[in-house]
Amino acid sequence: MQVLSPEAASASGQVSAVTIGAYDGVHLGHRRLLEILRAEAGRLGVLSAVVTFDRHPATVVRPESAPALLTDTEQKLELLAGCGIDVTVVVPFDAHRANESAEDFVDEVLVGACGAKAVVVGEDFHFGHGRKGDVPLLRELGPARGFEVLAVGLRAEPIQGEEPVSSTRIRRLIAAGDVAAAAALLGRPHELRGEVVRGDGRGAGLGVPTANLAIRQEMALPALGIYGGVCRRADGSSHAAAISVGLRPTFYRTPDGGLPAPPLVEAHLVDFTGDLYGERLALGFLERLRDERRFDHVDDLVAQMHEDVDRARAVASGRTC
Repeated sequence: MQVLSPEAASASGQVSAVTIGAYDGVHLGHRRLLEILRAEAGRLGVLSAVVTFDRHPATVVRPESAPALLTDTEQKLELLAGCGIDVTVVVPFDAHRANESAEDFVDEVLVGACGAKAVVVGEDFHFGHGRKGDVPLLRELGPARGFEVLAVGLRAEPIQGEEPVSSTRIRRLIAAGDVAAAAALLGRPHELRGEVVRGDGRGAGLGVPTANLAIRQEMALPALGIYGGVCRRADGSSHAAAISVGLRPTFYRTPDGGLPAPPLVEAHLVDFTGDLYGERLALGFLERLRDERRFDHVDDLVAQMHEDVDRARAVASGRTC
């Protein structure tokens, strides 16, 4: 898959069937639309192209309520490539872009950069300043600019009701700790990536060493708790993992009795020995094992941690990220 700026795409003279969106998560609803996009590209004999943004538009338009991210840009591009897309055009999103009219966006990006012959979007899609761009506007503009418009209905999944698959729905499940349901809608486990940084070393002293990951603050964290999952290393190897998203209440309490924040993400790689400091890991969340809780005695915590490791091994057995 080629990854291009709008300027590079325009200079390439490409002709494409194109879709537009944040594509956060590249979930099952997105994938259904991408399958239709590829079919349209094949029918027309042109490239399949995705127009997305270098940041979530909400971080510019409404930063105070911008959603947590399911994927960073690196992972989003990997997932799009895995869907067989020919070209992804990454548009810088800033205040100027936020105030751009829908008509100007169509002319500059869809037609000018992508050479759109077909535009494939969800039936509820909106874009441009004030969200004034929608399917009816695209259909109004299309004939004079040489592109067709295909509006795709939203995909529903019978998980906790028939609500359509959406990034918002998946974020809600993750925030509640229901990572298994989130994975069913994503088509893969929710994943967090980060560099292993030094912690206080207490895990090794307890006999269950953990890798502490530095996670970007805008990423969607599961609810506090212990999870079974899979850890992928940079060398391509994978390991079952017991993952904690928490505040370590057995050891850390503030003078007023509260708990420190933000949550820490740390993982014990099952049956692994070695130095992970400075390595970049990817943690896939498969199943929530239990709530985080405070133990009065460290021995009780250690016994629980060993039980967590055994359960994480069982959860990950036969499963991959």
